[in-house]
Order: sequence, then C-alpha cells, then structure tokens
Amino acid sequence: MARSGKDDEQTTEHGEANTAPNPVWFKPIMLGLMILGLLWVIVFYLSGQALPVPGIGGWNLVIGFGIAFIGFLMTTRWR
Repeated sequence: MARSGKDDEQTTEHGEANTAPNPVWFKPIMLGLMILGLLWVIVFYLSGQALPVPGIGGWNLVIGFGIAFIGFLMTTRWR
C-alpha cells in the first residue's frame, strides 16, 4: 500500500512542537528553587531548629525539601 506522505508531515510538525526551547526564565527559576530549598534546610539545621519559620519545628524540613523537589521536577521539562 502506498502512503500519501501526509501522515509523515503531521508527525514531523507535532514532533517539532514538543522540542521547542524553554522560556528564558525557566532555567533560573529551576535552579533558584533547588538552591532555595537547600538553603532553607541548612538554615533550619544551623539555627538549632528555630528558623526559618519559628514554631513549626520539623515542618521546616518538609517545606525546604518540597521547594527543592519542585525545582527537581522542573528538570524533567528542561530542554
């Protein structure tokens, strides 16, 4: 059976749309979130578990790792 070639053109167009580069702001935000999360956890440990948000204790770890995890999730979309 012969192909008309139209299917190949649609696949190529769809493939090019998926490989579009990220916006300029994507990489700094991604790296910034990872660094911010790391700094949050470091401040928590160095302050004797009193900072960055006093009164919530171990939840500061959850917040710090959560911020860093969002940055790491962004790496899966980086092109």
